[in-house]
Amino acid sequence: MTLNKLDQAAQDAGIALRFINAHGEPETISDTTKRALLAVMETPSGKAPPLPPVQVFAARAKRQLTPQGRGAFSWQLETEQGKQFSGDVQGGEVLTLPPRLPQGYHQLTLHKGRQQWQTRIIIAPRRCYLPEPLEQGEKRWGALVQLYTLRSENNWGIGDFGDLKLMLEQIAAHGGDFVGLNPLHALYPSLPEHASPYSPTSRRWLNVLYIDINQLEDFQHSKEGQRWWKSAKTRKALERARASEFVDYSAVAELKLAALRFAWQNYQPRAADDADFQQFILEGAGHLRYQAAFDGILAERSQQHPDEWGWANWPEGWRNALLPEVQQWCAEHEAEIQFWSWLQWLAQQQFAACWQRSQQLGMAVGLYRDLAVGVAQGSAETWQDPELYKLGASVGAPPDRLGPQGQNWCLPPLDPHVMRARGYQPFIDLLRANMRDCGALRIDHVMALLRLWWIPYGESADKGAYVAYPVHDLLAILALESQRHRCMVIGEDLGTVPQEIVSLLRNSGIFSWKVLFFEQHGDGSYRQPQEYPRQSIASASTHDLPTLGGFWHADDLTLGDKLGIYAGDGVLQSLQQQRVKQKQALLDALHQAGSLPARSGKRADGLALSPALTLAFHRYLACTHSALLGLQPEDWLGMSSPVNVPGTVNEYPNWRRKLNATLETMFTLEVQKVLKVVNEGRKAE
Repeated sequence: MTLNKLDQAAQDAGIALRFINAHGEPETISDTTKRALLAVMETPSGKAPPLPPVQVFAARAKRQLTPQGRGAFSWQLETEQGKQFSGDVQGGEVLTLPPRLPQGYHQLTLHKGRQQWQTRIIIAPRRCYLPEPLEQGEKRWGALVQLYTLRSENNWGIGDFGDLKLMLEQIAAHGGDFVGLNPLHALYPSLPEHASPYSPTSRRWLNVLYIDINQLEDFQHSKEGQRWWKSAKTRKALERARASEFVDYSAVAELKLAALRFAWQNYQPRAADDADFQQFILEGAGHLRYQAAFDGILAERSQQHPDEWGWANWPEGWRNALLPEVQQWCAEHEAEIQFWSWLQWLAQQQFAACWQRSQQLGMAVGLYRDLAVGVAQGSAETWQDPELYKLGASVGAPPDRLGPQGQNWCLPPLDPHVMRARGYQPFIDLLRANMRDCGALRIDHVMALLRLWWIPYGESADKGAYVAYPVHDLLAILALESQRHRCMVIGEDLGTVPQEIVSLLRNSGIFSWKVLFFEQHGDGSYRQPQEYPRQSIASASTHDLPTLGGFWHADDLTLGDKLGIYAGDGVLQSLQQQRVKQKQALLDALHQAGSLPARSGKRADGLALSPALTLAFHRYLACTHSALLGLQPEDWLGMSSPVNVPGTVNEYPNWRRKLNATLETMFTLEVQKVLKVVNEGRKAE
């Protein structure tokens, strides 16, 4: 079929002309949407160069390129290690790369007369890294922790890197192998109520509110700081922040930033002579500098404009990091830029110390980090690089049964054409920043490697279209960086998963996520433990779903109704009826697996989630065939309130609910019984 000009342009740009909707029916994208998205993209224009800007070769793929054009070309190839090769090739003929090129990033230069063109050559392995114990067939478990929810006797009202180290020690002592974390990405310390870890200002830097102030000698040695610290006002504020049921981000930020300013005053005279800090500044280069400048400008402006959020509300001359007004501010505020850079250095140091502790404890995975799908519209990343992030669009999801209007996550997409033109360096930098100091990286909405639902800015989610990403190239680079960092990869593949990516992820060695609540056959029965794939991580729930207790008692449905989430007649009743069936099917599965004694109740209706039933669920999960098992402390502690309710912003205190026990008191005899059962199940085969 011949395409019209608009459809051909859309297809060439990677915009899908149609998709299969939630009802399994093909749906065509409107011309209005196609035009809007084409206007947003940086699609290649002008005469194409003889070779593309980047060429990726994975595993045993033939390492050949064909320069386009006529006449003779000469070429030089310099490997990442500095070895050089050269030769000649005719336009239209195959150029075979030198044999036995090592994995890595190499530079090919093509010459013709005075003209020259650069092509980055990337040689990648077939699969991502896998720790040796998992390679040998062992099964490991760990705790899935939202770091800010941790309580302790020493923290300042929010879980911090000191708590993380203690949690690692506790988990290792009870037989666990890792602590899985929420995204630790940089947020907005001067506007701390913007607390979602999935809507960060940068995915390359850390949230400085996780710094453990108690570890800072410069704070201990600050006379002014210690006077402030010992004052009655400060002690009362700290007690309130520590005792609150939910994280009071404003109180925490006020306390921590005050303490960090005192520590900085003590450290600043030594900053220029600290070789480690100066090396951190050098390596962070412009990206760190403008992250620090963004934080500094935001801190300054938030005092006069507390309701202002993001650079889009700043005066016009401040809406890009490279504008003259911003450059002038930077020149006049070097000390402020140094301060915010120093906070990033402290955060990196403390997190790296947690990773080192996990390795001392003999943990194979140790820590896993979480990579959010994007950054916020008004973030430091978009302020620094408006070409890479398409502010004229937002990513989300098309309409489905649970969300008939679709979802708009208010995150501007990365432009795949710009990524490719830059030799995928933005993607490489992102992976390197998030694979350091950890044994696994969880990629949120891993389907984004294949496609993302782009919505023209200001439109509703149903007006979007799928945009393709170079999935084979991205998976190859992911495998290369994974092997180099010795960091395994977990893909969050929940929800609508296009069939074409399932085998790609599996063949690349990326672990799938298997959530107990969702693991059902077509007839509604639950999969037995032996049916879980080995290359997966199993869990009862996630941060976006109810806890085990919340699910069993349908507290999530009651809360959703109270918050007005279920629009339309009969939606709540239908969900409640479905939950009754799910509970019965789960109970049947526990009996079938032998996780519950035969004498236990066979009817789920009216059956409370007792300690015995909680133990049975953990026994069932522990016996799954999945190589990894992630457990949520909320389930050990019998908590029912969720940490996040999708579809809400101000209706519920998302990303704030703390655990109901401190780290010092969490591991009771009851909890130890649960973890003993988990250890036994993981060792049995």
